[in-house]
Amino acid sequence: QAQLVESGGGSVQSGGSLRLSCEGPEGRHSANYRAWFRQVSGKEREGVAAISRSGDITVADSVKGRFAISQDNAKNTLYLQMNNLKPEDTATYYCAASTHVRGSWYKFKPFYHLEYNYWGQGTQVTVSS
Repeated sequence: QAQLVESGGGSVQSGGSLRLSCEGPEGRHSANYRAWFRQVSGKEREGVAAISRSGDITVADSVKGRFAISQDNAKNTLYLQMNNLKPEDTATYYCAASTHVRGSWYKFKPFYHLEYNYWGQGTQVTVSS
């Protein structure tokens, strides 16, 4: 199964910035939707931001105004720019991709993990106060 390759995690102080990248899926697979999720040990995975191939975007209220999702379809790469990071942003961040066809953005559930059929291995983001 094709996988996604993430990079860019690390440790930063509160107020700092990080940029995550996610490449893939490779081959014939064409992602129609991509997203970033995050998970803290013992808690459910939560959606952070999602984007359609044509550029429709949804961002979680908890990160709105601080995080920005973008993509380069030619490079098959997804990005998450994270600014003004807070200690509560500490988590393992996962990228996800969906090759499902829903017809429109409004028929897609961007923060429902079962919508996605490809996942990255996760990258740790740690924000210290």
